[in-house]
Amino acid sequence: MIMTNATHSADTLDEVEGAYPFHITKEEERRLRLQGARAVPSPVIGQATSFDEYNRQLMIPPAVMDLARKAADLRLSAWEVEAMRKHLAPSESDEDMGLLRRILLKKNDKDDSHPPYIRVACTGRGDFDHLATEHGHLDSLDDTEGDIGSPVVLEIWPAQHYSPIHSHGHTSGIVFCLAGQLDVMLYDDLDWDATKLGLVTLTPGQCAWLTKETYAVHRVFCPMDGGDGTTGPGFVNSTDEFGASFHVYLNPDETAIEINDGESHNRNVFDYIREDNQERDKFTTHSDLSWSVLRRVLSSTPLT
Repeated sequence: MIMTNATHSADTLDEVEGAYPFHITKEEERRLRLQGARAVPSPVIGQATSFDEYNRQLMIPPAVMDLARKAADLRLSAWEVEAMRKHLAPSESDEDMGLLRRILLKKNDKDDSHPPYIRVACTGRGDFDHLATEHGHLDSLDDTEGDIGSPVVLEIWPAQHYSPIHSHGHTSGIVFCLAGQLDVMLYDDLDWDATKLGLVTLTPGQCAWLTKETYAVHRVFCPMDGGDGTTGPGFVNSTDEFGASFHVYLNPDETAIEINDGESHNRNVFDYIREDNQERDKFTTHSDLSWSVLRRVLSSTPLT
């Protein structure tokens, strides 16, 4: 595959059209979308509609295809999506603020180097579960222990929010779109000036994938309408629009092929590139909320 090195130095970012989150011009975006659409193996798993698309998906590793098949029928229900909107919507008062908006603001106060998104652990506990009882969404919490490195995570992406460039190390996994729309930029290395391999868009029912050898480094962005303002560090959207994705990350010893190279790049810690200084850092994969708490909150949310 022919690759375009569509990168820019940090001191010229303000001069680049549409700088955040991908720091590319419209022409570079067009070329990168073409590269993503022609990449072999295909970066996106979905129902093939052409012989070429079928052939590109045929080269995807079986372990990843198995994860995608198991997730193929996952969807958020209409009432879950609507309840999430209510909890993401901007609020004029602290008293009326939804749980998800409250978590976003707390995360932004702690680190405003990129617009925050929410990780929901499908097992274990989340760092902000306690806010559900402190602000009257629930009467009590269960006694589930905390969980770092949950193998399955729901991620909620408010419109115009994005992740830093990050690597998933030695894991194999999928990013399955459940709601809204997500853009995924693929990189050849974990570096601020890494070569961009392609840009793909996910809609519900489609998923991106990764292994240690292929598409392990990426950035995820929700391109929907975020209201006033230009996205970038410190941005928090002013709408209830969002995308949602289901993520599965398996360590090498949990797949059919185990890589014994003496390193410990598992899902407990992922490396990423900070937006503010373009330097490498580590993210210990705590989750913000647990699915058991979020679903109880959503089910008790009035939708009228």
